[in-house]
Parts: sequence; structure tokens; C-alpha cells
Amino acid sequence: MLTEAIPQEIREQLEQKRAQTNATAEDAKLIGAAAFEAPREDILIDSVIALFLGKNVLLKGPTGSGKTKLAEHVSAIFNRPMHAVNCSTDLDAEALLGFKTLSHDEQGRSEIVFIPGPIMKAMTKGHFLYIDEINMAKPETLSLINGVLDYRRSITNPFTGEVITAHPDFRVVAAINEGYMGTVPLNEALKNRFVTVDIPYLQGEALYKLLKSKSVLRDDKQLRTYVQLSADLLTLIEMGQLPDEAGSIRALLDACDLTAYIPPMRAVARAIADKLEDERERAAVINAAETLF
Repeated sequence: MLTEAIPQEIREQLEQKRAQTNATAEDAKLIGAAAFEAPREDILIDSVIALFLGKNVLLKGPTGSGKTKLAEHVSAIFNRPMHAVNCSTDLDAEALLGFKTLSHDEQGRSEIVFIPGPIMKAMTKGHFLYIDEINMAKPETLSLINGVLDYRRSITNPFTGEVITAHPDFRVVAAINEGYMGTVPLNEALKNRFVTVDIPYLQGEALYKLLKSKSVLRDDKQLRTYVQLSADLLTLIEMGQLPDEAGSIRALLDACDLTAYIPPMRAVARAIADKLEDERERAAVINAAETLF
């Protein structure tokens, strides 16, 4: 799991930390799987080194490029449970930090208790925190966690007044899709709190191996044809004729799976083309596929 490209000093210390992890059975379920296929080795190596050094890591890349898989992969490498926050315009302090609720003690007496949210759990337990689509959240909501992301590594719980300081093993990984509908640019103060890792789509032989290992489609020729289709779609994306989501590896894998049971052109339409809003974009995908299948 730990490639030799990672400096030996870091590998040795990571192995020691992995052995020291004492997660409960419930928390152990939150440890990710090491299933990320890296387009380049430096993507995984740099992410691991940055997290080892205590940096926050921001994963940038188009939808379906594997950002969540990478977050789960580093969770597995560090052997640390990972708590997730899925951002949206409706995200509020309670979803991030927790909330107060009415409970009853052993004597049946009513009491108000605080139920910690994903950030509080990760901070106090020394776990990983994954903030997905961080640029979907309102800036005023994200400002609540500025202190969590900088040198202070602390936050004042607005519901209890308690100051929470993060465990030394607490780490933050966030993901961003730039330019998508509903997203807002991250302000410079927030960006400066992260080390950024750009994740392109998987291509070539690496993509073929992924499709072969993950898809139910067993026809080798068709798998390689889908690899070529992916390359053609990425060319159209670079030319501005298609949006980024047309190159999604997740969608490509869906098309491969469908092709095991239906004609490939129908599979491409269902998994890729029909998801696009613009009729010209849908036609461009179909035209690209027709030259191959």
C-alpha cells in the first residue's frame, strides 16, 4: 500500500501510526478502501506527504475523476476513519458541527445534550474529515471552520461555548469541482489553507486496467474501444465542445457495464449522452461513439 516512492522516513512513521490506531468497531467502518487508480503516481504520493505533514489537502478535478476515491485511499493508508460532509447551499452550522436535542438520563429526567457533527467527531478523535464539493457551500457557512483549517486547529462550539482543539492526528481533505452550476469561487483566505492536488481523468493503459477490473463487460476489444472513446471525448472537452462531465470515468464505467447486455450505442446514450442538457453536446457524444462502434 505504501509505495517506495514515498520517502523512507515517512513510510516508517506511517507504519508506526497505522499500528497505533485504536478505532472502535463502529469507527473502523469509516476507514476507506485503497481503491484509487492514480493517473500519475505523484498525485497519491504528494497527497500522502502533505497529510503526513499536517497540511489540509484540496483535491481539484472534474466530476468522476476519482476525488472521493483518493480521499478514501489516503484514509486507508493512514488507517484512520474518515467523516464526510457533503456540501450544498443548504449546509448550516448544525450539519457541520452538531446540534442540541432533548434526551433523558438514566433516571428518566429530561436534559439538553449536544450531538457532535462530523467536524467535532473528527477533531476530537483524531480522524480524517472529508469535505465534498466545498465550493457548493455558502462562504458564510465555511467561515465557521476557518480556525479548524489554520494553525489554531480549534473552534468555539457556538452551541455550547466550549473551545475544541483538534487531536494531533486530525486531517482535512476537501474536494472541488470548478465552474459547475451552483458553485462559488473559494475566497483566497480559504484557498491558502490548503495544499492543492489536481486530479485529471484516467487515460490510456491505466484506464483500460480500471475498466477491466471494475466492469462486468469482459469483451477486451470493446473495453479498449471505450478507452479510445474516452480519449476522443476529452479532446472535445479541451476544444470547448463538451462540458467536463462528458468525460466522467464513472459514466464511462456505466456505459461499459450496460454494453455487457445492450448495444454499445444505446449504452453510450444512456450513460453519457442523455445526461447532457444541450442537444448539440448530446449529438457530439453520439457522433464520437459512432466512429468507433
